[in-house]
Amino acid sequence: MHPQTLRDYDRIGLVVPIRTGGQTRRYTMRNVAQLREVARLSAEGVSLEGIRRILELENQNAAQAKRIRDLEQALANELMNRPGARVFAAGEQGVESIARGKRPSKHAEIVLWRAR
Repeated sequence: MHPQTLRDYDRIGLVVPIRTGGQTRRYTMRNVAQLREVARLSAEGVSLEGIRRILELENQNAAQAKRIRDLEQALANELMNRPGARVFAAGEQGVESIARGKRPSKHAEIVLWRAR
């Protein structure tokens, strides 16, 4: 891309590179990927304001997806660490989940077990 194009994109906030002490622009691989996306959208006829909005929405979507993953992980950890939350017993069909505060039903059958 032409340096003036990069300066324009920086000025309007499409791609914001890191600045050195001497104010030189340094582009990360993420910036390069964004510039490629900007070039693709521009070639398809999307205006710069439209591109800015698309990138903004994609960034929000990625942030929300990460937040959802974090919350799901926190919920799973909370459920696993809750004492007595998960109780299992051996039943006729294999391992059975038992409701909290309940005892497994007793069976008097004799079951023959054979190794496969």
